[in-house]
Amino acid sequence: YGHVFRNAMLLVIAGIPQALIEVFFAGSLLIETIFGLDGLGRMSYEAAVSRDYPIVFGTLFLFTLFGLLIKLIGDLCYTLVDPRIDFSARSA
Repeated sequence: YGHVFRNAMLLVIAGIPQALIEVFFAGSLLIETIFGLDGLGRMSYEAAVSRDYPIVFGTLFLFTLFGLLIKLIGDLCYTLVDPRIDFSARSA
């Protein structure tokens, strides 16, 4: 099954970071609201409702930075799973 594993893992590696980001963002707001926890998701929601724009932009920046880092890690895992993929060797 080793020959199938590499090709199948490319699809999994492509989908996992996006699903992780969605669950993290939606889940943080949902869990913090249900259980009354003070966290980044609830703080961003309350800032958006009260129009506190610096906090909204700050939390958006942190969530976006986290999402980009997760996607970068996923892209770097591509090269570990399939050595045929090389991001540095681009021909013009």
